Amino acid sequence: MSPNLEISIPSTSTSTSGSSKPYTVYNITLRLPLRTLTLQKRYSDFTTLHASITTQAGGLLPPAPLPQKSWFTRSTSSPALTEERRKGLEAYLNAINNSPDGRWRDTSAWRTFLNLPSSNSSKSSLASTLHGAINNPGSMAPITDPVAWLDHHRELKAQLHDARLNLTRRDQASTAQAQHEASVQAKKCLVRAGTMISALETGLQNLGSSSSIRGGASLGEGELRRRKDLLSSAKREREGLENLLSAMAAKSAVDAAVAGASDTSTLLSSNTNGTTATSISSHNGGSPGGRVLSRETGKTRALDNQGVLQLQKQMMQEQDEDVDVLAAAVRRQKELGIQIQEELEVQKDLLGMLDEDVTRVQGKMDVARKRVNKIS
Repeated sequence: MSPNLEISIPSTSTSTSGSSKPYTVYNITLRLPLRTLTLQKRYSDFTTLHASITTQAGGLLPPAPLPQKSWFTRSTSSPALTEERRKGLEAYLNAINNSPDGRWRDTSAWRTFLNLPSSNSSKSSLASTLHGAINNPGSMAPITDPVAWLDHHRELKAQLHDARLNLTRRDQASTAQAQHEASVQAKKCLVRAGTMISALETGLQNLGSSSSIRGGASLGEGELRRRKDLLSSAKREREGLENLLSAMAAKSAVDAAVAGASDTSTLLSSNTNGTTATSISSHNGGSPGGRVLSRETGKTRALDNQGVLQLQKQMMQEQDEDVDVLAAAVRRQKELGIQIQEELEVQKDLLGMLDEDVTRVQGKMDVARKRVNKIS
């Protein structure tokens, strides 16, 4: 059911836009909880909708029939036919909208026709598809619908958001078990995001060709460019999160190794005559090298003093490299923030220009209204 959507066709109009002959346009009003929308559709749009939702619903016909096409009378020359068809089309839409069976409402053709976002059931289906694609990336169906592409992009952003939250939990976790669980969850989200990015890239290629879009209309160059920018931004964000996860894992491994070797390294003695080192080792029950064997790890037990020092230097060098990787990830995040700020500045300027245009047009309309009042 769609209780928050009310559909009506209160009026019709005649248009000649893009055609040598006039045709009837049906003004569809959609009442949503927070706003009201008006769409203009031709009768041919309804016939395309009827064929598409019937196909996508598995051949099941909608609960109400579509008004029949008139072969001998044009609606533009017959007000009675126009009114009869208006009522029939309104009943057709409301029958689908209020039907207990939501198979027709859950199709992409219905949502595209009314410019609606995805329904709850379609989101559940999308989540199920993405869950299966984790183990089998090739199982995700190709994206050939502009609305479905945006649905997948919203799910991609949600996965990246969850990955960032899990990385934050890992950084704040106080136990090794909690850190491991947060890392596993973050990795799953990043795997899902990678699968979805591949599907979205293929979807953009499909949407760029006119043959893949219903009715033969492809996305404009501007919209395609905007969606490519969205995808590029998501790619950079995912790469940054993956690098951050790798740096965290490497840092944890280094910290564990350093913690095991720190006690051993502090017991090294530089006494030249070896007397002090021998007394320390004898006092602690160790070997004559100043090292307590019972407190050493498997890595240091087989090494002499020089080997332990070399191991510690190697660990410190690896830790420095991990810090460099983390710094690179932070720099990428900074660059991304700068790009977002620049984009916001551009959008702000565009909004300012739009506001100026609206003010100028409003002034012209006021002048025209005054002149009309004088003439009348």
